[in-house]
Amino acid sequence: MTETANGSRRILWGAGTPRTLRAHWILHEVDLAYESRPIGPRTGETQTPEYTSINPSQKIPALQDGDFTVTESAAIVSYVAEAYGKERGLVPTALKERARYYQWCFFTMMELDADMTYVIRRHEDLKHLYGEAPNATKAAREIFRKQAGVVEKVLAAGGPYILGERFTGADLLLTTCLTSGVRRQIEIPETLQKYVDRITQREAYKRAQQANQPRK
Repeated sequence: MTETANGSRRILWGAGTPRTLRAHWILHEVDLAYESRPIGPRTGETQTPEYTSINPSQKIPALQDGDFTVTESAAIVSYVAEAYGKERGLVPTALKERARYYQWCFFTMMELDADMTYVIRRHEDLKHLYGEAPNATKAAREIFRKQAGVVEKVLAAGGPYILGERFTGADLLLTTCLTSGVRRQIEIPETLQKYVDRITQREAYKRAQQANQPRK
């Protein structure tokens, strides 16, 4: 079933990007049934009146969980983890550990995802749309490597996960950023590569990869 407890529909909009992968992945981590609408970016599908009423920013992903809608991939990850994954410990409940969880979520989205998506992707992958900016992309790659080194030190000191012994939504966000960097031939330390290799063996990740395939 793809319905919520009150009989409403659960729908995830978006496929084909690292950000939509996060949303599919967290839903599979908690074994939550949902209906997938695999619309893609820059296809016109996010600009329809129907989708604009769901997410006025016309971005993907967006999750409709009954009468509640949440957008932004990191927000979707934390919402689903808190609402449906408490027994799995995907978001810590203790105040200080929870603060640490959000620290790493925000760090990942700002220090890794922002450079990767808003600088490197726009001015390398999509340079035909946004123009070339070689100095900016060079700096973004250097910043990504530097901040990945920060993560390496934390994992080396207290791993195997970013908060220690338990996999959380912060690891999910971090992994998608690191794999995006590797795809763009940004070298990451061996500790991080082993971390990525281990986490991407999770069954939920593999199922999410299949679910995240764009519409042909």
